[in-house]
Amino acid sequence: MLKTLGAQIKEFKKDSILTPIFMIAEVIMETIIPLLMASIIDDGVNAGNMKHIYIVGALMVLTAILSLCFGIGGGVFGAKASTGFARNLRKAMYENIQTFSFSNIDKFSTSGLVTRLTTDVTNVQNAYQMLLRMCMRAPVSLICAMVMSFYISPRLASVYLVAVIILGCILAIIVGNATKHFNQAFPKYDDLNESVQENVSAIRVVKAYVREDYENEKFTKASSNIYKIFCKAEGIVAWNSPVMNFTVYFCILLISWMGAHMVVQNELTTGQLMSLLTYCMNILMNLMMLSMIFVMMTMSAASARRICEVLNEKPDLANPENPVFEVADGSITFDHVFFSYRKDADTPVLKNINLDIKPGETIGIIGGTGSAKSSLVNLISRLYDVTGGTLKVGGVDVRDYDMEALRNQVAVVLQNNVLFSGTILENLRWGDKEATEEQCKRACELACADEFIQKMPDGYHTFIEQGGTNVSGGQKQRLCIARALLKKPKILILDDSTSAVDTATDAKIRKAFAEEIPGTTKLIIAQRISSVEHADRIIVMNEGQINGFGTHEELLASNEIYRDVYESQTSGSGDFDEKGGM
Repeated sequence: MLKTLGAQIKEFKKDSILTPIFMIAEVIMETIIPLLMASIIDDGVNAGNMKHIYIVGALMVLTAILSLCFGIGGGVFGAKASTGFARNLRKAMYENIQTFSFSNIDKFSTSGLVTRLTTDVTNVQNAYQMLLRMCMRAPVSLICAMVMSFYISPRLASVYLVAVIILGCILAIIVGNATKHFNQAFPKYDDLNESVQENVSAIRVVKAYVREDYENEKFTKASSNIYKIFCKAEGIVAWNSPVMNFTVYFCILLISWMGAHMVVQNELTTGQLMSLLTYCMNILMNLMMLSMIFVMMTMSAASARRICEVLNEKPDLANPENPVFEVADGSITFDHVFFSYRKDADTPVLKNINLDIKPGETIGIIGGTGSAKSSLVNLISRLYDVTGGTLKVGGVDVRDYDMEALRNQVAVVLQNNVLFSGTILENLRWGDKEATEEQCKRACELACADEFIQKMPDGYHTFIEQGGTNVSGGQKQRLCIARALLKKPKILILDDSTSAVDTATDAKIRKAFAEEIPGTTKLIIAQRISSVEHADRIIVMNEGQINGFGTHEELLASNEIYRDVYESQTSGSGDFDEKGGM
């Protein structure tokens, strides 16, 4: 874990080294001041030597100024190092997330990743700054004060030593009990963020179903869980203060009593006693500071582990040593393909799939919910790897391709259409960042999106809100189809991507595909028979297997599931999931 986190310090190593150096210098200056004060009292005030008072007083002022400068320097360099460290952590996590395959992403919830990039990084940032400043300052200051105390009076310094040992044991117990609560707290942030994220993204559904009270209750519960855990942890940590105050005042009383007797017996000077009392406060306050450092480190350790989980996650998919960069054509071959989302799954999602699709063919895919239609097409662009058998695109195993080259030739319009905040043109250029406005318009005409874009106030320069909330579901689908067409792919996959458009528009889109991109292999997943009946061939999926594969007429004659669904839809009595045991 330390190696993983340490790699993100990078260009801030200099600041990370200078910070403790400045803090040590500040401690040395602070340690000298009580000695100078003792000298003023003993050799200046008691002896009536004003010259000595002026000289040593000037040295005290200079020492205090140097201490202040060193403290400021440590603060500046510490802030720069910790904020830079946090920046690098977020950047490294974000970049690593971009390399994840779908199977990697499945291991982390969206809210969990958000928490790790925000709250967890902030915790580690604060801990790192405390580590550089306080964790170096406190022990050095404590040691220096203890050394000077023994130098002045070993007998009185022994009181500090015993107090430090006892207090250290008590604080260790406090920190140990608080730690387990802090470890439980941070995963609860995931639940809180998930509640907020779901509510904000689905606010229209919440209001439509009048579920505000339910969502408020869910948020309150998640928030209360964090509150209760932190109350328990902070309640334990709160014992630090009374234990520390009791020890400090007890030590002051004991040292004052013993020191007074030693002063009367000329075993100790008044100035030395004042110095010892100052060192007493210094030692005990630094011990309390160390206890708070341990608490902060404990809190950040849980966050650091969560961050390292993301940083150390290796993509399940990787390019081969000598990848193929050219996709010859849009042919697709499934040869005894099996697939499972988890390696230890008892039953595969796809079972013994055998298909041979020619370049330029239009293939319809239908099947009930859970029949593995999306799983089938996700393998083509290698969003997941097959667990058995071979899948070839353009005559080459997809595992032999450079993944970027393969995905550039396979355009996918997923079930959950996503638009990003920005103009319509900026969203369309996700398909081709160099596309001209005319090319974007042409793609939109093919996707039947141009007609509604022209009616918008700013046309193609209309700003799309985050998630495409200011366009309808059908408009969003057509924009996503246009975006995919701009890639000029050899394979186009539409995963139930026309479900929100009317049948007339659906027919126009299919006609445009047939006329404008005849050489592109098209895979169309749909629930409506009308969306695929004109395809060259149709795949009927059932429970992860191919139940039928042929033309519309062939399936009507030979496939009972397809025939039942067709009859139910044409008679208007149901949809695909209502018949055929799907």
